[in-house]
Amino acid sequence: MPGDDIERGGGGGGGVKSRTNNSYPSSSSSYLIEDRETQWTSWLVPMFVVANVAVFIVVMYINNCPKHFHSRFEGNCVARFLGRFSFEPLRDNPLFGPSATFLSFGSKIEWEKVVQKHQGWRLLTCVWLHVGIIHLLANMLCLVFIGIRLEQQFGFVHIGIIYLLSGFAGSVLSSLFIRNSISVGASGALFGLLGAMLSELITNWTIYTNKAAALFTLLVIIAINLAIGILPHVDNFAHIGGFLAGFLLGFILLPRPHYGWLERRNLPADVGVKSKYKAYQYLLWLVSLILLIAGFTVALVMLFRGENGNDHCHWCHYLSCVPTSRWNCEENQL
Repeated sequence: MPGDDIERGGGGGGGVKSRTNNSYPSSSSSYLIEDRETQWTSWLVPMFVVANVAVFIVVMYINNCPKHFHSRFEGNCVARFLGRFSFEPLRDNPLFGPSATFLSFGSKIEWEKVVQKHQGWRLLTCVWLHVGIIHLLANMLCLVFIGIRLEQQFGFVHIGIIYLLSGFAGSVLSSLFIRNSISVGASGALFGLLGAMLSELITNWTIYTNKAAALFTLLVIIAINLAIGILPHVDNFAHIGGFLAGFLLGFILLPRPHYGWLERRNLPADVGVKSKYKAYQYLLWLVSLILLIAGFTVALVMLFRGENGNDHCHWCHYLSCVPTSRWNCEENQL
């Protein structure tokens, strides 16, 4: 709508919140001393990229700006030579995408629709929608830089689980704290991969060199990206939810065998290596599994009971937007 801003990477008016992320490291693998495990061929992450692009193309085809253009918006459809793939007027969607009204059909929007009208599927579909081509390109570049290297190291099953569960976790936390705004984007899932990189470094601490440098780099990148989330119209709760889920899943799915176990073939026959993983890795695995199950259980129970997360945490709205003299956070604090 006129006068409204959009961004979570995204789109037009109507208070669309984008899940936006910026710079991530391609992988922490450069700090590994020696990886004797088989390198996987990455195919799932490229498929995720293709799927996201395909969904955006379908959305633009159905949106058909020239046919459904509303005169209340100032300006004409952008890039009209693209026909029905042309973008909505920049006043409606400054990130070059479909209308906010159209995005609402598959986005995480209004708690009542998700829960009372039994449209829980929105918690999944919103991860595959993007507000505009700028939002899409930013997220897909990050997915390529992070996801391909992780998939090569740990395989498509582990990375696929982390990506999908993190995206879902981001949608759930967003629904608890931001109840009446459109919210779309893959960055909850991308923050999950980033969180998994951090926990992977921690759980495999003994087989990395330059540990301090690796940890410092990741923490700085995490802090910068989460800090950007406190700007208005950016759904930082989706980022936080995805990051926490990915962080716990990293301890569960990404532990590496300790160096002694990898070198067992080079040891004398009378020297046995009893355990593939170290004791602290087993402990982190167990604690993370318990926290992950408990977190999802509590969040889903609260969501489908209709509870507002802000009622239980009166300061949490500052995690998604900090008001200043230049902007207010009313739309972020619904």
